Amino acid sequence: MSEKAYLTAVIEAYRQSMAADDDVILLGEDVQKALLNTSIGLADEFGEDRVRDTPIAEPGFTGIGVGAAMDGKRPIVEYQINTIPHLTMEQLVNNAARIHHMSNGQYSVPMTVTVPMAGSPGGLGPQHSEAPHAGLMHYGMKQVIPSTPYDAKGLLLSAIEDDDPVVVYFPVVLQGDTGEVPDETYTVPLGEAAVRREGDDVTVVAVGETVPQATAVAEEFEGEANVEVLDLRTPLPLDEEAILNSVKKTGRVVVVDTGNRMCGTAAEVAARIANKSLFDLDAPVKRVTRADAPVSYSEPEEGEVLPDQATISQAVEDVLSPTF
Repeated sequence: MSEKAYLTAVIEAYRQSMAADDDVILLGEDVQKALLNTSIGLADEFGEDRVRDTPIAEPGFTGIGVGAAMDGKRPIVEYQINTIPHLTMEQLVNNAARIHHMSNGQYSVPMTVTVPMAGSPGGLGPQHSEAPHAGLMHYGMKQVIPSTPYDAKGLLLSAIEDDDPVVVYFPVVLQGDTGEVPDETYTVPLGEAAVRREGDDVTVVAVGETVPQATAVAEEFEGEANVEVLDLRTPLPLDEEAILNSVKKTGRVVVVDTGNRMCGTAAEVAARIANKSLFDLDAPVKRVTRADAPVSYSEPEEGEVLPDQATISQAVEDVLSPTF
């Protein structure tokens, strides 16, 4: 176990999966030169046949990944921008997500798609500030958003081993974070949330880059309220049991997500709480999400659209002193 950066943990997961299984291959734009710093040294170690540069044609090389997966490979398809899933929906939805069902189980698509999630401050504008995970959840694709270096490695290794297509997001604002990461291979199961901070007054359900924001809010309320922070880790499969157990303990819930408010991950979590834990609640569920609006190039305006520590803090205050 040693202190490692988030991206170092990602590289280790790639390297260890490729060393363990010759069928694991990496496809993407400039992956041989490691443009996103996720594949440093892999082309030299495993060769250009397994670490393949592609043209700037994301629908095309995503389709190649689907075909390779159907033929027995375990491709990792790397996207450079978080809006690329919009371009590749035909391959992701009509093929990757559905071939197993359409073939009556004759084919599987064990493909991992990695996406740099940048739905956070930085003036990147609407075409580079997307959080597309909820949209892909609608089609049954597994969605993974690690919030720590430990999870970045363990969840990615689980995704690569999974026989279904999985999309893994690496939040840009977390990529420089460091944490304890084992040197050996290990996996973190998909579908298991993690309690990042224990509490019994309020539950904050968060995912990805909102987890450290929620943890900071919990520290802010120390002495006034004990705030529990639950990291979803994987919006799909969703750990409903962990959510409901926390709600039963605290009776007050704030759900935070960088995705959209309408039909988003936070909406689904809130709906499940309302359906199955309504009488455990002492206050209405509060959602903190991005607004249903494009993210501006202007950083001050960007702050009006995206969730942050201040908006999470206000939501916690609201559920502690609810008005009906």
